Amino acid sequence: MHKISHALGFLALTSTLPACSTLAIDVPLVYKIDINQGNIIDQEMINLLRPNMSKRQVIYILGSPLLIDAYNKNRWDYVHSEQRGSNDRVQQRVALFFEDNQLIHLEGDLAPENNPAPAKSKDITVDVPKRKLKKTISEMITGLFESDN
Repeated sequence: MHKISHALGFLALTSTLPACSTLAIDVPLVYKIDINQGNIIDQEMINLLRPNMSKRQVIYILGSPLLIDAYNKNRWDYVHSEQRGSNDRVQQRVALFFEDNQLIHLEGDLAPENNPAPAKSKDITVDVPKRKLKKTISEMITGLFESDN
């Protein structure tokens, strides 16, 4: 009889444990941490991408890709997943496609805005001849003690 009561007590305890774990999810005023996973990507970073950029240039802007397709090395996937507290998880995905080591197009949740590439500089470089500068006070004083030999 004693063994049966222990077995029933153990059964009752183990059957209520899963209820405790689901109860903790719905308890108000319980702090839940923010969870960020993957590459943090935003619209400003995507706007910096241009066609014909090399893979190194893309890595400089976006960082290393989260996924590189094992069967297609010319596809890079950037995924960012964020869950703030008990809010729903938000995910952004961008896939970049390369040909001959150059970016040809991208697909996903973010796309470059319709802004033109920066204009090439119209600055002109002019070589200016050197001019003879006046001597400083220390050069004048040291010049007094130098010999002309």
